[in-house]
Amino acid sequence: MKRLVLAEKPSVARDLSKILGADQKHKNYYEGKDHVVTWALGHLLTLKMPEDLKNEWQTWQMETLPMIPKYIGTKPLPKTKAQLKAIANLAKRKDISEAIIATDAGREGELVARWILEYIRFNKPVKRLWISSQTNKAIKEGFAALKPAKAYDDLYYSALARAKADWLIGLNVTRALTVKYQDNLSAGRVQTPTLALVAKQEEKISKFIPQKYFTLSLEVAGQRATRVQKDPYALKERQAVDELVKKLSSQNGKVEQITAKDKTIPAPLPYDLTELQRVANEKYGYSAKKTLSLVQSLYEVHKIVSYPRTDSKYLSNDLKVTLKDRLHAIAGLFPEAKQYAVKGAKVVQNKAFNDAKVTDHHALIPTEQLPQYNKLNSDEHRIYTLIAERFVGLFAAPHKERQEKIVFVFGKEHFKLTQTKVIEAGWKKKETPEKSVAKFSEGMQISPRFTVKEALTTPPKPLSEGSLLAQMERYSLGTPATRAEIIEKLVKSELMERTNNSLRVTKKGQQLLELVNEELVSPQLTEKWERQLEQIAKGNYDSKKFLREIETDTKRLVREVKNSQQKYQDFSLTKKKCPKCGAFLKEKKVRDGKLLVCTSESCDYKRRAEAKVSNHRCPVCHKKMLIVSGKNGDYFRCKYDGTTEKLTGGKKKNKKMTKHEERRLLKKINQDDEPQESALAQALKAALGDNNV
Repeated sequence: MKRLVLAEKPSVARDLSKILGADQKHKNYYEGKDHVVTWALGHLLTLKMPEDLKNEWQTWQMETLPMIPKYIGTKPLPKTKAQLKAIANLAKRKDISEAIIATDAGREGELVARWILEYIRFNKPVKRLWISSQTNKAIKEGFAALKPAKAYDDLYYSALARAKADWLIGLNVTRALTVKYQDNLSAGRVQTPTLALVAKQEEKISKFIPQKYFTLSLEVAGQRATRVQKDPYALKERQAVDELVKKLSSQNGKVEQITAKDKTIPAPLPYDLTELQRVANEKYGYSAKKTLSLVQSLYEVHKIVSYPRTDSKYLSNDLKVTLKDRLHAIAGLFPEAKQYAVKGAKVVQNKAFNDAKVTDHHALIPTEQLPQYNKLNSDEHRIYTLIAERFVGLFAAPHKERQEKIVFVFGKEHFKLTQTKVIEAGWKKKETPEKSVAKFSEGMQISPRFTVKEALTTPPKPLSEGSLLAQMERYSLGTPATRAEIIEKLVKSELMERTNNSLRVTKKGQQLLELVNEELVSPQLTEKWERQLEQIAKGNYDSKKFLREIETDTKRLVREVKNSQQKYQDFSLTKKKCPKCGAFLKEKKVRDGKLLVCTSESCDYKRRAEAKVSNHRCPVCHKKMLIVSGKNGDYFRCKYDGTTEKLTGGKKKNKKMTKHEERRLLKKINQDDEPQESALAQALKAALGDNNV
């Protein structure tokens, strides 16, 4: 008899099959003596849509809201039906004795597998593979410690409750808003309060009024001591500051007090996913989605980091036996790692090891696998370096410094200077430059050298993706695995947009926040829901009770949209009319620009709102041509000389090469450093004719 192993992706299935000896490759699975390994493609199923459940829900209308089905159920995703069918056929085989869930070890991975097994009505024993890295060693140990799938039922109930809650809140409120205001207005349990966080910061910025103020500092030993004052903006008049300086400059001051304090700063804890996304955004400008994609590649493809979608910064004590191997793996990046390994891999930052604070997965750390740096792209290398640097810091001495505070007195005015001297750089060795420290003694005479500077108060900074992630984490909005997706959804639905490295709410998004219920805008309600989902996963809260409460909240939220007297303006609507039906056109953002789309539901007219630069070259000047929309469809036009060409959709396979293209191709093939003309070049010349070269 054989065991059916269900992985989440083909790449993971391939790696599992090698370890399990399933070396017979088939179109949809691998097979060996004891195992059949197949895969999902992420989710193969999704919750049924309203139109799948009731005929009257097919039409978007207020009369059918709210939609509260007794049972939702799942349906196959159209593009992956073939793989689902293949899994079903494998499951029905008589030589399959049990299934092993080997999808990602987390809430969403559990849902992927359970929905598949439920849909194909798998009625044989099911076990769970739970691993935090994709190395051969981790996989072998995981298969040696399989648990019954029932042990993870609560995790599945939590995932299912989250999916149903998003269905109930998201679809009902979105339909209510869209129908009432005749525009695509997307609202949701997590995305709406996330949008509100960005709007709240923008409101602070818009209300900010800059104020002029002056700073007064004392120049001493090449450093600046600041005036001691409760309000840093207290000096508002230049005349008053000048009079104060004149008064203080009439005599020498002295050192009134010197206090010294030694400070020990331990190395930071390893990363969880959200903090890694924040740091990558601040240092490199990466979006949360990009960072997740990079670390997922390091985990799945290169197998050099542990499970990425973790919300823990702590490590379990059973990992201590693996520390030497992990240090050896990163020694190429951090030479000190080899020294720590030789000395027994003694952990200095012991706070990082805490079994009670490890959730489904421990913190993000390097695996024991030696990286092949030539196979990492520059972005992957950066992310791996961040993770490895945090890990190696756990073995470094703490950073020690002496902070010396010196207080100078001039009459009744006091000035303060803080000097820092590094005693031991420790884990901060790379970022601690040498600084000279001036020597002072109490009672020492100080010359009156003052500097006055005019300044303006600065407004709060707009939220970057990194600072938004921090806010989402603070209010428990989403999970490490879903936060990147939420931000992308807000951008895609044109409720929020990226400008440089900051985020801003669009006019459409601002209106949405005014149209929905205040409770859905506030993060407090969603925070309560997320905590309840966590409790469900731990077996401390009933998922059925949670969904009953969600149904009650859904009814109330829809009712308030129906009764709302708020007005809405569609800023994407233009004054241009559709040439087909005469209705107004509206602008719609797409990946490669903007479209003008007809607002009539019965009309399918659309055209480009602006010309798109193509890779097609002008036959006259050889510069890139524009794709322009005209009465007879799209065509190429050169903005430099006005040349136009028909748009062929890339079907120019039989088009004869120009002489310029022939020469360029031959030059590329027949490089100067070749000792003789290559066979390929000779063949090409023969085909084209020597007279063309």
